[in-house]
Amino acid sequence: MEAKESPFHRASVIEVKVSCADEKCPFHGKLKTHGRTFEGSVIKKFPKRIVIEFYRTVYVPKFERYVKSRTRLHARLPDCKENGVNIGDYVRIKECRPLSKLIHFVFTEKVR
Repeated sequence: MEAKESPFHRASVIEVKVSCADEKCPFHGKLKTHGRTFEGSVIKKFPKRIVIEFYRTVYVPKFERYVKSRTRLHARLPDCKENGVNIGDYVRIKECRPLSKLIHFVFTEKVR
């Protein structure tokens, strides 16, 4: 473990160097990310998968009003990051190739 001073926070950040044998890991495997990035709260956690939820406003032209819409996305959770993510965390996910019927995104980092 290495303690490193972050320029954005006064508290020191401890980085743990963990390697994994997961082929579908964007950090240690061969999975490439591209395209859209989303941030949201983790509402469900499964082995190797998380579900995030975020809200957005959508304009409805017929009524000339905005509607609050909820979006849920499934994302792959690599083995090396599985212990660091819990329900309620605010995370960032990034688009990748389709990994299964539901999963088209991969976890990249924990925002808070």
